[in-house]
Amino acid sequence: MNTPRRVAALILAAGRSSRAAPANKLLHPDASGVPMIAAVADAVMRSRASPVLAVVGWRAAEIRAALAGRPLRFVEAPDYALGLSASLSAGIRALPAEADAVLVCLGDMPLVATRTLDRLIDAYAPAPGRRIVVPVHAGKQGNPVLWGRAFFAEILSLQGDRGARALLALHEDDICRVVIADDSVLRDFDTREALPRSGEAWTGPHPPR
Repeated sequence: MNTPRRVAALILAAGRSSRAAPANKLLHPDASGVPMIAAVADAVMRSRASPVLAVVGWRAAEIRAALAGRPLRFVEAPDYALGLSASLSAGIRALPAEADAVLVCLGDMPLVATRTLDRLIDAYAPAPGRRIVVPVHAGKQGNPVLWGRAFFAEILSLQGDRGARALLALHEDDICRVVIADDSVLRDFDTREALPRSGEAWTGPHPPR
C-alpha cells in the first residue's frame, strides 16, 4: 500500500509589487471585485495541498484583510525587502515537520486552476525523477513548482531576489515535467498594464498584452 504524500503549499505574497507601483498588484480586483491574491488562495485551498501558508510582508495587513475568513496560515517575512529568497525562507521554515514537499505558488498568477495544482501534486514522489515537479507549456517551464523536502536546505541557502527556480539546473535528474494545455502556468500579472481591464475576471481568458 502506498503511503499518501503530504504536500503543503506556500503562497508568496510579501513582495513590493515594484513594477506595478504605487499599487499593490495583489490587491487589484477583477470585474467581480475579487482581489488577485484571493483568487490565487481560493484555487490553492481547493487543491489537495495541505496546509496552505501565505507569506506576507509589504502591506501585510491589507493582504490579510483580502484573505480574511479563509482557513490558511499567515507567515510574516520580516526581511521581505531583501528579495524573493527572504519570503521563501520564511515560508520554508514555517512548514510543518510532516510535510513531504511544498508547492510554491506565486501570488500574481491567478489563472492557474486547481486541477493544474492537483496534477502537479499527483506527479510528485520522493524518488529520483519525481522529487521536483515543474509545469510546462509550449516547451517553456512555468510555475508553480513543487519541491520535495530533500531540497529545503538548498532553498534556505538562497540569497537576494532569487527564487528556488535558480536551483532547477542543478537537479535535472530529479525533475518531473508535467505538460499543461493552457498557458496559465506562464502568465503572471506583474505590471499595471497586465492587470485586468474593466469587465475581465480572473477566471476568464486573458489574452497576452
